[in-house]
Amino acid sequence: MANFSMKLSLILLSTAAFLTACNQTDPSTHSTDKAAVPAKSVASAQSKDIHKMITYETLGQTDDDHLYLEEVLGEKALGQVKQWNERSLARLTADPRFKVMEAEVLEIVQSKDKIPYVSYRGGEVHNFWQDANSVRGIWRKSTLDSYLGDDTKWETVLDYDALSKTEGKNWVYKGNNCLGPDYELCMLNLSDGGKDAVVRREFNAKTKSFVEGGFVTEESKGSIDWVDKDMMVVGVDFGAGTMTDSGYPMVSKLWKRGTPISEAVEIGRGEQADVGYWPGVWELSDGRREIITTRSLTFYKSESFWFPRNDDGSVGKAIKFPVPEKSSLSGEFKGQVLLSLAEDWRGFKSGDLVSFSMDAFMESGEIKDINIVFSPDEKSSINGFGATKSKVLMSISRDVAGSAYAFDWTGSKWTSDKLDFPANGSVSIGATNDKEEVAFISTESFLTPDTLWTYNTNSEETAKAKSLPAWFDAESMVSEQFFVASPDGTQVPYFVVRSKDTKMDGTNPTLLYGYGGFEISLNPSYSAARGKLWIARGGVYVLANIRGGGEYGPKWHQAGLKTERQRIYDDFISVAEDVIAKKMTSPQHLGIEGGSNGGLLMGVMFTQRPDLFNAVICAVPLLDMMRFHTLLAGASWMGEYGNPEDAIEGKFLRSISPYHNIDPDADYPEVFFITSTKDDRVHPAHARKVAKRMEDQGHDFLYYENIDGGHSAAANLKETAKRLALQHTYLMQKLKDGE
Repeated sequence: MANFSMKLSLILLSTAAFLTACNQTDPSTHSTDKAAVPAKSVASAQSKDIHKMITYETLGQTDDDHLYLEEVLGEKALGQVKQWNERSLARLTADPRFKVMEAEVLEIVQSKDKIPYVSYRGGEVHNFWQDANSVRGIWRKSTLDSYLGDDTKWETVLDYDALSKTEGKNWVYKGNNCLGPDYELCMLNLSDGGKDAVVRREFNAKTKSFVEGGFVTEESKGSIDWVDKDMMVVGVDFGAGTMTDSGYPMVSKLWKRGTPISEAVEIGRGEQADVGYWPGVWELSDGRREIITTRSLTFYKSESFWFPRNDDGSVGKAIKFPVPEKSSLSGEFKGQVLLSLAEDWRGFKSGDLVSFSMDAFMESGEIKDINIVFSPDEKSSINGFGATKSKVLMSISRDVAGSAYAFDWTGSKWTSDKLDFPANGSVSIGATNDKEEVAFISTESFLTPDTLWTYNTNSEETAKAKSLPAWFDAESMVSEQFFVASPDGTQVPYFVVRSKDTKMDGTNPTLLYGYGGFEISLNPSYSAARGKLWIARGGVYVLANIRGGGEYGPKWHQAGLKTERQRIYDDFISVAEDVIAKKMTSPQHLGIEGGSNGGLLMGVMFTQRPDLFNAVICAVPLLDMMRFHTLLAGASWMGEYGNPEDAIEGKFLRSISPYHNIDPDADYPEVFFITSTKDDRVHPAHARKVAKRMEDQGHDFLYYENIDGGHSAAANLKETAKRLALQHTYLMQKLKDGE
């Protein structure tokens, strides 16, 4: 199947990413009976320099008063960060519960009972593992038979702690790309401190050493893929004029072994205003390797091209795939190219998965016959899929409950069979290899630990491979799903996980989580840390499946794009009001949490409805919506949020921007901001600037900025445990103690 890492690397952090350690699996004013915080007036947005024109006529403030905080490593900025860190850590770490919970989380994340998730390559399984002895982690491998046994015999391929010590770097693992069918030659992605930008170095998995004189790139965002053992397609920072405004490569080149990258031959390029231009290689079912590039016009619009190869290894003129801009090519299976639609096209509807003949396209440059693979109804959506040698495995959810299916191409049509896996939770298609029959499928729910299964798509045999231990007493708990009407009448689902003996008296400490963006679905998941630190201590956990996500396909997501985004916030407010109306909790005991795009959600919530919440965890957030497009990868998200320099979109963004709507007269809950200095996706200045404005106005807040960690706000397991303990100590203080 196609490599999805490009698109995923652009997406803001979702629950699954931000709560990896918890889950053990592995971003207009609301009208109610209570007064909402009104938006401040906005100046004309006709100028290209709108962010310099907006003024606070009421407050006498400008957008320029905190720009020094955008200097990531600036002395003044880091001095302010250090002061906030010290104050916040002094309070939270002094709480006796902090050390207890830190130890509990550390036991969980460093446990050897975690599931070692694997990829399957040429009869071997490969795994990246972290525990108490391997803080940065090790890349290791085993045989499939040994892996399925009770005592797996692992062989270390690369020790990242040892490598970091030898080279004096804080190397963080960011994946590898190995060339089949022997998977000996690999390109490793090495991140210094957790940044998205990585150094790419060629590594021999058989000799377990870096290849002398092999392929190496400087630190950069981008992508690289194997054409064959002596040639690669690469898109990185090639110097001036080769990067987009979003900070991603806009040029793709063909790079031959033994030559400097400066001599790589350009094969295609986008434009500076694009999100990026991404080279890749598809290995077809018959073994042919074809160069496919994708030009991301915006976050949701793209063009893809096939580059025919000549006998001398050069490439011919690019041939564009005649598919909608709002669609995603997902590789080839038995001669059929899989295409996910995010808009209606040629009689098929948004959300459908269709296919067409690769050979017919290569012969004519046209797409004639289109075949339907799967068409979701209004209540269902495709969660993900992957191909083995003989089947396409797909996770399909209905009202956020998952199931798995196997699809096959008969030569004239697609057939499907539902697979027998546990219902009423999440079913995820894990590692698949289109040259192998064995696939890995995961199942879990809020109260059932993750179980990893093997499924042989040829024999149709299913076997339990690994499962997590139970970290808390799930028998004493219950999970429920509810629906609430948003102001426009849309029914919004949400889950509640609580103790069976919870009294509906409005006093239960309750944590409401949301994301609401980028078509990311929030599915039921087992979180050891959440269960042990929160629910087992009397807390209630609520997960809101608000619009902006992918729970009901592209339409659910697109309903909240750009100037329609208030619908997302109205959905979240409606969930909060519903759990209060059910007397599950009350504003004094209700807290909220979100990371990245979810951090923006948190910022909007505490500025629009501060009366509803007593605690807010605002992690690696976007908060300055008039300058987000000028900071790091921000320009790539204008397809989601809109353009601050557009008159209409800019006015709306100003009305919801948390940084621009902080009111000195408002009574805000104490917000806990969490970010990372080395986050090179969402700039730490978002959290810094809002914290500083709140400080200027005399509002209470807590702040913790980790120096390392990238967009996950943690570079290793000890940092993860510390962060989660800080968060839960804060929640206990605010929602249980009533501070």
